[in-house]
Amino acid sequence: MSQAVLLAFNGDPMCFMHVLLNALDMDDKGATARIILEGASTQLIPELTREDGPLVKLYEKAKSRGLMEGACRACSNKMGTLEAARQEGLRLLDDMSGHPSIESYRRQGFEIITF
Repeated sequence: MSQAVLLAFNGDPMCFMHVLLNALDMDDKGATARIILEGASTQLIPELTREDGPLVKLYEKAKSRGLMEGACRACSNKMGTLEAARQEGLRLLDDMSGHPSIESYRRQGFEIITF
């Protein structure tokens, strides 16, 4: 079985929609998929739960399946969304100087895909 971490760096909602769609598709097909919000994508955290937002349905589906690995602590702080990440219950990833370590996922056999 394949496993991949989808690292979303881009803060464009349409780009993040494709992250969600691809993770859900991988999960549907039996692969392990995990989504990490990094860089500018952390600015989207408040939008993920906005009832009239374009991401909420896909995000809720991905979240309910356990596909949301978490958000970068340092980038969430820099983008002013750290508290929103906490309120949403996103795990704050910070094992590499405040950022998630790609190497730790590589060592676990995950393919790294960046958006």
